Amino acid sequence: MTDVSEFIGYIQHEKRYSLNTVQAYTRDLEQFFLYLQLNYEIQSSSNISHLQIRSWLASLKEDEIQSKSINRKISTLKSFFKYLLKKEKIESSPMTKIISPKNSKRLPVFVNETNMDTLLTEVEFPDDFNGFTERLIIELLYQTGMRRAELIGLQISSLQLSQKAIKVLGKGNKERILPLLPELIELIQNYLIARNQFTEIDHNHLLVLKNGRPIYPKFVYLVVKKYLSVATTLNKKSPHVLRHTFATHLLNKGADLNAVKELLGHANLTATQIYTHNTIDKLKEIHKKAHPKA
Repeated sequence: MTDVSEFIGYIQHEKRYSLNTVQAYTRDLEQFFLYLQLNYEIQSSSNISHLQIRSWLASLKEDEIQSKSINRKISTLKSFFKYLLKKEKIESSPMTKIISPKNSKRLPVFVNETNMDTLLTEVEFPDDFNGFTERLIIELLYQTGMRRAELIGLQISSLQLSQKAIKVLGKGNKERILPLLPELIELIQNYLIARNQFTEIDHNHLLVLKNGRPIYPKFVYLVVKKYLSVATTLNKKSPHVLRHTFATHLLNKGADLNAVKELLGHANLTATQIYTHNTIDKLKEIHKKAHPKA
């Protein structure tokens, strides 16, 4: 559909949204218009009303799609119809009559300190280049709290080892500088030496596979799942769990909430405050064990 293609081009080239966001918006709109075609035979964006949108959202709920995912799809449609308004292709947005469902508040899943220590000190990584890569993936995610996409996007030029730091490109193409501990710096330096064996590499990505190509999302997910399965009994074993672990461990050790916000690259403090729930639970546990009246 022309309107959708133009909108995707707009968010990709003018708004400069991340690749993951562009792909998510594309999927949402493809699903939405497929539903309209199958159920209402609607081909034009100008013929869409809030009733058809509500019908689609209701079908998503029937399929037990989570509120968080539905809200993202609503956000996609809001952006899409806002774009059509801007281009004067519609006179009013049907999204004005759409109410987003409330997200259920779920505490972040994280690895406790004992299990994380076991993973990093007792679990053996293969003594080959793949093993070096897997180790560095786990260490970078846990020690810096960066997102999977940020990890994959790391360039050798991102390294600022003399300043004990690394630069990452986050959401909205916002750069931030993350500190590196001496042990991680040494790990990166040794990895660079091993990486130099690939003389035919024609890119600047830091983390690569044994064939010299850059790592990709599924590879990172499988690496994290593999090692978290060894060290924990958590049901969820995604790269984001290590980001949650990073934030929770910092706050449990007394780190300033605003500092953690900056390290995570959150746009506002609300997104970071969810980690304080785990901290409060830990404080309650300490209070219960230590207070004379407990």
